[in-house]
Amino acid sequence: MGLFKKIGQALKKTREAFARRMDALLSHGELDDDFYDELTDILISCDIGVRTSMDLVESLRQHARKEKLRTAEDVKAALREILTEEFENLVKIELKYPCIITIIGVNGVGKTTTIGKMANYFKNQKKEVTLVAGDTFRAAASDQLTQWAERTKTRIIKHAEGADAAAVVYDGITSAKAKNTDVLLVDTAGRLHTKTNLMEELKKIDKVINREYPDANKYTFIVLDATTGQNALSQIKAFDEFVHIDGIVLTKLDGTAKGGVIVSIEKDYGLPVVFIGTGEGKDDLELFDSKEFIENLF
Repeated sequence: MGLFKKIGQALKKTREAFARRMDALLSHGELDDDFYDELTDILISCDIGVRTSMDLVESLRQHARKEKLRTAEDVKAALREILTEEFENLVKIELKYPCIITIIGVNGVGKTTTIGKMANYFKNQKKEVTLVAGDTFRAAASDQLTQWAERTKTRIIKHAEGADAAAVVYDGITSAKAKNTDVLLVDTAGRLHTKTNLMEELKKIDKVINREYPDANKYTFIVLDATTGQNALSQIKAFDEFVHIDGIVLTKLDGTAKGGVIVSIEKDYGLPVVFIGTGEGKDDLELFDSKEFIENLF
């Protein structure tokens, strides 16, 4: 299945929810104040967010006056144009190798599964990949990651449960340098209920990475569950208090009508969405393409 079709399928619920309400709205009359108020509500219902929805509608209002918009397709095309301009102004990530990608996120968002899918993605790009089982806190996290390593034929570095996560990362870096690894994927614990411990652990991991592999390109990606909608933003805020975040990996996009949360993430935090999960299979992780996303959103 092509990338465009995968994104289209993943956004099907979001697109249908928007189209149904949008068509009903436009069938009732002119583009007046009531129309724009209702449109704001529709965008919010797609989890684009209150402030972002209001900004988009105001831009649309000005565009409509200038271009004399009338039909549903006119409005959708104008929204696509406005969003395209918004996304074009954001910083984008171009992955460079060798790299260390530290994966953060709360438990339950599909973090370990995402790392497995990322391993598969990079392997398909002909890159040498090593996994680091840095979540030594959650029971069976290492076992789960080991299964992904076997499934993707990827090397894995792990210690016993309860071990020092930074020590596992140290061994992962040593192995990566010895084997000329292109991509080192580091799993981490997601226990936000003990923020102080997690903060110190992530700081320690970061210190080891900077000291032991200063020549590597370093990225920190937070994994978010698209089905949680705007609640995903609170997770960004929680982690952003104590770690620098470079980008977003959004999972379970195919299971929600809240795909508009990507717009809020990009606009409110200025963080690029790097990968999106488009299904359950190991190949269902794609580099995010804003043009294809916008085309399939409305």
